[in-house]
Amino acid sequence: MKVKSILISQPKPVDITKTPYDNIIKKFNVNIEFEKFIRLEDVSASELRQDKIKLSDYTAIILTSRNTVDHFFRIAKEMRYTIPDELKYFCVTESTALYLQHYIQYRKRKIFFSKHSFAELITIMKKHSNESYFLPCSNISTNEDHPEMLNNAKINFKKAVIFRTVASDLSHVKIDNYDMLVFFSPAGIDSLKSNFPDFKQTENVVIGGFGETTCQAITDAGFTLNFSAPTQTAPSMTMAIEQFLTAENKKNKKK
Repeated sequence: MKVKSILISQPKPVDITKTPYDNIIKKFNVNIEFEKFIRLEDVSASELRQDKIKLSDYTAIILTSRNTVDHFFRIAKEMRYTIPDELKYFCVTESTALYLQHYIQYRKRKIFFSKHSFAELITIMKKHSNESYFLPCSNISTNEDHPEMLNNAKINFKKAVIFRTVASDLSHVKIDNYDMLVFFSPAGIDSLKSNFPDFKQTENVVIGGFGETTCQAITDAGFTLNFSAPTQTAPSMTMAIEQFLTAENKKNKKK
């Protein structure tokens, strides 16, 4: 198998020369293209009101991604809700917590974050057991176990979909031109099936997935998962791609 063209199911970086993808292109003489397989669609304030969601009912918010941060502040603006200074923010990672700086004065707010896992964040939340938590999310959640974990911990929370993850229009993409397809979410696989219902993975097409839920979605769709990340030796997808290409080059030289 000789991989010559790779399709990454994510938006193209502003400057690819400043990313690890540039090294892969030069080292393996491959073509890498980027396509956004999914897009985010707003859930309106009126829809949330119909679901009887009132932001003033909550004293703390659980933020699991930058997207949830963006859409929470969007929906708050649409609802004309003035976010109180005393609102507590519980973030699944430090990077998500730091992203809050786009919207609030970070040092003047009560912000908590986990360093390792959602379970660790719940441990922190238990120390604030009197709070009423709001859990905003997408219609397609990659963390379906989070509500169950919160319930088991007896955390008082309300889950609400504030944005939708839907398939992009990929009618301009010639999917058969690529030897490697790389996915980062189950929604990306749904988009592949929606846009290319006749697509079949041949022995000359490699598929890689990032994260357990994505990898599961790949196999559930009937495709072969050829490589994955994160692993102990490849914590990032670019490292996983490089390892796969290196191994394939060694195989080709032996033939």
